[in-house]
Amino acid sequence: MSTTEVSAHRQQFALVDCNNFYCSCERALNPKLDAVPMVVLSNNDGCAVARSNEVKALGVKMGTPWFQMKDLAKEHGIVAMSSNYTLYGDMSNRVVSILREYSPNIEVYSIDESFVLLNGMQRIWRSPTEMGQHIRHRIFQWTNLPVCVGIGASKTLAKLANHIAKKNPKFNSVCDLNTLNEIELKTLFKSIGVGEVSGVGRQISKKLEDMNIGTVQALKEASVPLIRSHFGVVMERTVNELNGISCLELEELPASKKQIVSSKSFGQLVLTIDELNQAAATYMTRAAEKLRHQQSVAGAIQVHVRTNPFRTQDKQYSNGMVIPLPEPTNDTRILIEAALFGLKHIYRPGFWYKKVGVMLLDLSDTKTGQGTLFSAYGDDNKRSAALMRTIDSLNQKMGTNTLGSAASGTQKNWVMRSENKSPRYTTCWHELPIAFAR
Repeated sequence: MSTTEVSAHRQQFALVDCNNFYCSCERALNPKLDAVPMVVLSNNDGCAVARSNEVKALGVKMGTPWFQMKDLAKEHGIVAMSSNYTLYGDMSNRVVSILREYSPNIEVYSIDESFVLLNGMQRIWRSPTEMGQHIRHRIFQWTNLPVCVGIGASKTLAKLANHIAKKNPKFNSVCDLNTLNEIELKTLFKSIGVGEVSGVGRQISKKLEDMNIGTVQALKEASVPLIRSHFGVVMERTVNELNGISCLELEELPASKKQIVSSKSFGQLVLTIDELNQAAATYMTRAAEKLRHQQSVAGAIQVHVRTNPFRTQDKQYSNGMVIPLPEPTNDTRILIEAALFGLKHIYRPGFWYKKVGVMLLDLSDTKTGQGTLFSAYGDDNKRSAALMRTIDSLNQKMGTNTLGSAASGTQKNWVMRSENKSPRYTTCWHELPIAFAR
C-alpha cells in the first residue's frame, strides 16, 4: 500500500502556526519594519515577549528586560514596539476564518496556533502537503502573515512537524511526516531534543535525560509502562501519539475558564485609595465582560495589591482578600462593589503601590448556577441581565469603554506605559492605514 493510501486511512492533523506572530502583525501593516530587528514588549514596556529572527540571532532571550538591551538596541538598530493586543487578536481571528474555508474542524490552540483536521479533504487536494502550501500562500496573501504547517497522524506529531518545518528549509515551511519513510523519520527524530515534544517541559525533560531518553526518537521507542510508572498517563499518551496513535481529540469548543484574572502593573506608582479604586473597577469591568462572554457567573471574587519588590528603598506591602457573593452573578456593578469593599479592607496608607488585580472565583454556568432560596437581588436579576446585554452590545458596536462604570474614573494617570504602540489598524475607524498616491 502506498504512503498516500496509508495516510488516507488514518487521522491526519495539521498545525498552522504564525511565525513570530506579534512581530509579524506589526510588520503586516507597516512595511518599514520589514527586515528591521524588532521586539514587542510586555505591559508597561517591560520585557521582550516577541523577537524577530534578526533579534534572536543576536542572542536576545525571551523575557529580557528592555532596559538591559538598550545598548544592544542602539548598536544594531533594534526597534521596540509596545504590545497591541487588539491588533493581534483581530489578526488571529482573520487567520482562523481563513482556515475554516479549508476544514470545518478547527481547534484554536493559542492566539497564533490552530489545529486543523484534514480527514475528508483527500478528494479536494492531491496531497496534504499541497493543501498546506495553499493554506500558507492564502494566509500570506490575505493577511501578510507568514505561517508554517506541520502535518501528522496525531496532534503531537503535527506540532513536532511544525517545528521541523520552521527549522529545516528543505520542507519549504510545510512538513508532512506521513510522507517520510521509517529511516527518514528515525534520522530526523534522533536529531531533535526531547524537550521539543509538546507537553515535555523543562523538569520532565531533565528527568527523561537522566533516564537516557534525550531525543524524540528515544521517547518514541521508550517502554510505555516505564513512562507511565514515572510520569503518569499524560506522558503515556504522548508516547502513543509519537507512534501515530491519536489520543488527543480536537477541542473545537474552548472550555470555559475556571477562573478569570484581570491585573496589570501601573505606569507610575500609586499612593491613594481613590486611584486604586479606579484601577480595580476598570479591571473588574474587563473581567465581568469575559465572564458574560463565556456565559458564566461568579460566586466569589478576590482583590489583591502589592508594592514594587524591586524598589528596595521603599516600604513593601502585599495583601489580598476573597469576598464571597450573596449569590452567583455576572453584573459588573455588583462585582465592582465587592472589589472596592475588599480593597477598602486591605489598603494601607503610606505605601507606593505598583499593582492591583482582581480574580473571579467559583465560576458556574449562567443557566445551571446554584441560586439561593431567598434571592439577594430579587426581581433585579432580569433587569440586570438586560442592562449588561445592552452595555456589552454598545461597547462591541461603538468601541471598548464607550459605556462603563463611573467608578473607573476619567483621568487615569496610573494606566500602564505604552510609548510605542502601533495603531489598531483593523478595528478602529480613526486608526485605519492611509495610502497616499504619488
